[in-house]
Amino acid sequence: MATSPSLTQVAPSAPRSSKLLIGLLIAVSLCALGGGGYALSRSDLFTREAAAPAPQKPIFVTLEPLTVNVQSEGRGRFLHIGMALKVRDQQAKAQLVEFMPELRSRLLLLLSNRQPESLLSTQDKARLAEEIRTELNKPLGPNLPAQDISSVSFNTFVVQ
Repeated sequence: MATSPSLTQVAPSAPRSSKLLIGLLIAVSLCALGGGGYALSRSDLFTREAAAPAPQKPIFVTLEPLTVNVQSEGRGRFLHIGMALKVRDQQAKAQLVEFMPELRSRLLLLLSNRQPESLLSTQDKARLAEEIRTELNKPLGPNLPAQDISSVSFNTFVVQ
């Protein structure tokens, strides 16, 4: 009979200690969550997310399509091209619009010096877009800064 009371003493204490352990774990978890929430609310994490600038809308200057004769042996061939210039701000757009006749002249000179076969592949067109960007970014006058064109996009491109 001596073994029987020791079993009865162990059995009631086991559920009691597991309840105590579960309660302790819940209390520690709540403290950790509360401390983490407090730390996050005091940090600059929320203010940095709220203060992050919204992405700027792109600014494009669309040029009227150009048609130029290209160099070919034999019959006459031409390039009909329309494009848009992506600029960084409204000031750059205003300057491009103001100097549009000179920009179009630069484009005509650049484009009329091409062989039609050098304008057919995607790589050729990408190379031409970069050459146009480089040419049009040159300063428009001795005391003027360089243009602020970030890219050239074609919206019409016909070689005949």
